[in-house]
Amino acid sequence: MAARYEVRHQPGKGYHFVLIATNGQIIATSEHYESHRACLNGIDSVKRNADAPVQDDTTSTGKNS
Repeated sequence: MAARYEVRHQPGKGYHFVLIATNGQIIATSEHYESHRACLNGIDSVKRNADAPVQDDTTSTGKNS
């Protein structure tokens, strides 16, 4: 099974998505969005921007990896 995004709705909180790995584990959870369309736009944004450098400010140098 391939990784997938799942859109979820919580009354009073709105929509959010989770990214589920191939092993079925949730590996990312989004913020809550007011609309379904905004949630789908959030997924599109992650897809476009997912290939980004890692910035680890917990190291003594704070340099990007």
